[in-house]
Order: sequence, then C-alpha cells, then structure tokens
Amino acid sequence: MNITNKEYGEITKRRSPNTKAGLSFTKAFLFGGAICVVGEAFLNLYTHLGFTRIDSGTLTSMTLIFIAAILTGLKLYDKMSKHGGAGTLVPITGFANAVVAPALEYKTEGYILGVGAKMFTIAGPVIVYGIAASALYGILYYIMR
Repeated sequence: MNITNKEYGEITKRRSPNTKAGLSFTKAFLFGGAICVVGEAFLNLYTHLGFTRIDSGTLTSMTLIFIAAILTGLKLYDKMSKHGGAGTLVPITGFANAVVAPALEYKTEGYILGVGAKMFTIAGPVIVYGIAASALYGILYYIMR
C-alpha cells in the first residue's frame, strides 16, 4: 500500500486524539510539584536527623531514585507518567525510570546482552549530551572569566 505524505498526514490527524494543553500543563505541574514536595520532605527529614545539607541532598536524590526504581518495577511509575506527563519525566525520578524500564524490559535476554546493553538506551544520550554540554559550558566560562 503506497500512500503520499499528504494522505498519511490526513490519516494521522483523524486518528490522533487532540490534547488539551491546559489540562496537560496543569497535570504536569501538579505531578512534578508533588515529586518536588516529596523530595523537599526527605531533604528536611535528613537534615533534621543531623546530616549536613550537602549529605541530605545526596541522600534525598538517592531516596527519590530508589523510590522511582521500585515504582517502575511495580509498573506504577508508568501509570503515574500516563497522567503526569512531563511532570514525572523531568525530575530525577524520570531519569531513574528511563534507566530501569529498559533494563526490566530486556531482562529475558540475560544480564549482559539484555539488562547491561539496553539499560542506557534511553538515558545514555542524556548522559552523553549532558557531559558534553557541561564541558563546553565550563570551557566557555573559563574563557569569559
């Protein structure tokens, strides 16, 4: 079946549901905000327990990553993401989900060719471009100083 780009565009337009931008933005804000509130609660808890502010921040990040990994394994994070959209994908928990989900999906292929090889298929480019951008910004900052 050969169809033109115009015909394909028309089919896609008919079959794709329209998104309600205002509702999507609101949900993303609420879900992302809720994740941040939970993170702030852990930060305050760890600080109250006597950890330094820097150590509390590290422990908070580790806790949020751990919780997101567990929720991904229980298939609850995907349900949250379905409703929360970018609000669940942008914080550190979204990064944890991006690493754990492919690892779980390919675990049947073994630890090396499945989990090890596929774990960073989504998160890998983020790491590479993040490191490259930070190096470039560091060089520019050094030159401009």
